[in-house]
Amino acid sequence: MRAAVVSAGPDVPVPTCPEWTVRALVRHMARVHNWAGKGLIADPAGSRPEMESPPEQWDDLLPWWDKELATLVDRLREREPDAPAWVFAPTQPRTAAFWARRQAHETAIHRLDAAHAVAGSAAPDAVPALVFDPGLAADGIDEVLHVGISRRLQREPATVGGTVLLHAADAGRAWLVRLRPGEPLEIGPADHPAIDADASVVGTADAVYRAAWGRPSHAVTGGDLALISALRAP
Repeated sequence: MRAAVVSAGPDVPVPTCPEWTVRALVRHMARVHNWAGKGLIADPAGSRPEMESPPEQWDDLLPWWDKELATLVDRLREREPDAPAWVFAPTQPRTAAFWARRQAHETAIHRLDAAHAVAGSAAPDAVPALVFDPGLAADGIDEVLHVGISRRLQREPATVGGTVLLHAADAGRAWLVRLRPGEPLEIGPADHPAIDADASVVGTADAVYRAAWGRPSHAVTGGDLALISALRAP
């Protein structure tokens, strides 16, 4: 990601995040790495750690991001996966493993955004050299369903109801998600990828990962598209 943003330059638009330039993308990532590093050492039962504000100037921002990322990685290496940590998702274990997983996917998706900025295009095939490993991608689908999308629907309850099948074919994993207006999201495994659902998102794990995060994707969607839209990531 760092190589991509340096190549693009700070003022280049990010086609996959239309409201952002590369500078805004890096400031976001730097803030998140700062916050995650604080979460790892905060009281698990305490209050939300405060994010620091990164520098505005590009020449100051990059080294600030480097420092915060290095601190985050060092703290993850110092802790066992089950070490206590503060987390923002109440249904998730309050452990260091939460942050390792959360930051892996946050960084992977924004690495994709940076690559699209370099390409100057939001077309699904604009960055053909970047293909996520099926295992990582499948885990990212699971993570965004249980953390990002579930939390957003707690704040903004669904107004539509039905089931959505997400099938990451090359990873051998599938999820059946049920939306009910005003109720929490239900996420379960799909026993068979041919299960009857009201809508579906099907493809390689890489493609479904991108689609689940609202990024350009070659995943095949079908059925009630309003249900898929309701599952947008935050």
